[in-house]
Amino acid sequence: MSQLHPVHYSLHIEPDLNQFRFSVRTEILFEPADSVEEIVLNALDLNVRNCRAECGDVFEDCTFILEPENEALKIVLPRVMSGQIRVLIVCDGRINDLMAGFYQSRYVHNGHPAVLAVTQFQESDARRAFPCCDHPAYKASFDIEIDVEAGFSAVSNAAVAQITPLENGRRRFIFERTPRMSTYLVFFGIADFQYVRKPDSERVCVITMPGMTPFADFGLDFGGKALEYCEQYYGIAYPFSKLDLIAIPDFAFGAMENWGAITFRENLLLCYPGVTSTSGKGRICEIIAHETVHQWFGNLVTPSDWKYLWLNESFATYFGYGIVDHYYPEWGVWEQFLLGQTADAMRRDALQENFPIEIPGGEHVVINASTAPIIYSKGGSILRQIHGYIGDDHFRKGLQNYLKTHAYACTSSSQLWEAFEFVSDLPVSRIMKSWISQPGFPLLEAHRDGQVLTIIQKRFTSLPARFEQMWVTPVIIDAFSETGEMTRLTLLLENELQTVHLPESTAAYKINAGQTGFYRVRYLDAANMTALSSKIRSKTLSPEDRWGLHSDCAALLERGDVSLMDYLNFLGAYTQEDAFLPLSSISGSFYELWLIMNNPEGVHAVSDQIAGQAVSFWEAVLERIGYEPQTGEAHTTAILRDQILWPAALLGSRTAGDWGCRQFRKLKTGTPVNPDILKSVMQIGAFFEGNAALEWFDSRFRQSASEHERLNILTALGCFSEKPVIEKALDYVLDQVPARNQFIPVVSMSFNPHAVPLLWNWYTSHLDRLEQFHPLLYERILTALISSTGIHRPNEVRNFFNAYMLKSEKAGDAIRLALERLEIHLRMRRAEGVSAL
Repeated sequence: MSQLHPVHYSLHIEPDLNQFRFSVRTEILFEPADSVEEIVLNALDLNVRNCRAECGDVFEDCTFILEPENEALKIVLPRVMSGQIRVLIVCDGRINDLMAGFYQSRYVHNGHPAVLAVTQFQESDARRAFPCCDHPAYKASFDIEIDVEAGFSAVSNAAVAQITPLENGRRRFIFERTPRMSTYLVFFGIADFQYVRKPDSERVCVITMPGMTPFADFGLDFGGKALEYCEQYYGIAYPFSKLDLIAIPDFAFGAMENWGAITFRENLLLCYPGVTSTSGKGRICEIIAHETVHQWFGNLVTPSDWKYLWLNESFATYFGYGIVDHYYPEWGVWEQFLLGQTADAMRRDALQENFPIEIPGGEHVVINASTAPIIYSKGGSILRQIHGYIGDDHFRKGLQNYLKTHAYACTSSSQLWEAFEFVSDLPVSRIMKSWISQPGFPLLEAHRDGQVLTIIQKRFTSLPARFEQMWVTPVIIDAFSETGEMTRLTLLLENELQTVHLPESTAAYKINAGQTGFYRVRYLDAANMTALSSKIRSKTLSPEDRWGLHSDCAALLERGDVSLMDYLNFLGAYTQEDAFLPLSSISGSFYELWLIMNNPEGVHAVSDQIAGQAVSFWEAVLERIGYEPQTGEAHTTAILRDQILWPAALLGSRTAGDWGCRQFRKLKTGTPVNPDILKSVMQIGAFFEGNAALEWFDSRFRQSASEHERLNILTALGCFSEKPVIEKALDYVLDQVPARNQFIPVVSMSFNPHAVPLLWNWYTSHLDRLEQFHPLLYERILTALISSTGIHRPNEVRNFFNAYMLKSEKAGDAIRLALERLEIHLRMRRAEGVSAL
């Protein structure tokens, strides 16, 4: 693409929602430093009618060439030109059904089908809607106007400046000029939009489809809070006069941070009374906060190349949790961050098939099943690590300095670290370079000899291998005396081997105190692990540290450094555990281990042992917290209950199963069931009632106006126990479920050993159709299916996908990731004498 930088775009869009076509008139102003004779823009799936360049007072025709293979439009100017250059391009295209570019969406209102059209441009799909320099570095201002049919209105990034009546009831929406911004942040949408604002503050608006406005208040209230927090924390006013939060029926991602016009999946913005669970409300707040942070990180200050995308997503992830914690500290948000972000990131980053946070190349960095845990979750966790190292005051001042210095411009990673280093006078750049420029993270192996603690660092991978890597890592150690007194030690680990002197009276020590560090720890002295186990039992250690010890032990089991028997024995230290963080972590490990060791047809000794211990553990937890949600209970208690009810019933808890069936019978008769247990009740009902449950789900799915309830039903479709019903459910997925959600029941089935044996043949027989899914959604199916079905037919699955990747680049990263996870699981089975079928 040409190195010409656009200064300004003027877009005039005329959509036809009957034929799903559009025309667009694009005028682009350039101010090149040198004379030019041609301009190269990005364009994809556009029919270009003509191109013109302004010469004096008139526009003259230009020769142009479309290069579909390069997604490019080459414009040859009438003559060599300099100074201001203005080009005018007229083209048309299809309002597609790809959930990318300018696309169509559908919904039902009062029993009647309806349509809308919206845009989704990240990372490089603006070129599907208008010719442009489609790269984040090419910032420009935008004037946008849209002609809409009667019964529709239009929304874009900026506020409406004017609405002009046209013939036949049509109207022209003319929007205010935007600040300088990247093309991937441009938004326009046409629908029968409904608007909800607060009477006392009209800056934030929730926009829905007809009939959805009663569910907007929760998101509207928190949207205002998130905007206020960001303005105060960053010290920079939000640059637009309005911020729209828009609920879209069909959406591949969770949300998109279009500047001034954020789009969401309906369940991540709208709150349905009696249906949206406690965890669902928390997720709504976290996503709203995440996208609001982007209005500064990504929109105001933008990465100069896609390899710096993590600067956007890591900050939005980290602050997304921080903003929710600011307003709802009782929700245990940072515990959920450790579970939902740090733990997932470490699991992904422990693979040999890997890449750095700052992805090399950068021209096309696609957010997918392989990259998201690194860009979002690992990046956010590293920010938490550096925040803990430099402290609150320096962290905030560094961010304010960075944002004010680079407002409306583009940056690289180094400019952020320089801002932190300037205010803190600490070696932030040296630390961060070691973390963002190489894949993986360290394992710290600790051995005590008297009062000398030796720490050796090496890369941690779940499939052990030798790597020549080191990290510069802030390390916090808590040393405990016999009498329980604690001394905190800090060091900057910079070498492969480093020693620390412990206090004379040290009886036990815990590395990574508070779990702010992104690394694993292996204690080589058994006496220290015995002492730490005692502190787990007595709850002397914080919930974060109790979680960290379990998380490390589970990872070492996966790696093969700890036996299954030793791991299960270690869990004895948690029999009286009452904190959400370790309980949730242990519950997840029990379920995963059982799935890995399960044999649908064969010896069950290992999986039965796991199931027996897991059910006893879960029943004790449920007895303590209660099966029924209680008014005023902790936010995390509600989340934990819903997490363990279904696996407890699946693994054989008669108490959980019988209770869930009673609740499901109530649900079918129209008796309300608490939303915090609704998903689990549906899952248990599916498992025990089979075809009768499927018929009820079908009826309810068709009637429900709540996307949250529909998602619960789709998850339950993966929980049947009988082969004929599972086969019906698989047919239902392709015939009745909207494309945006078809992956949900399939992923749910991959965690159900009764369904797993049917998934492989279903996948291979419907491959052509599944490959048409949105790439992100197809990858979600692949990553779930490969590691679950491959356990029982490893050679067939390996051979199929190795051949598949030779023929197609489709989902290659996700496939390689899933195949490595499969090898890890097979290795764990072999270690316990459990073979593939």
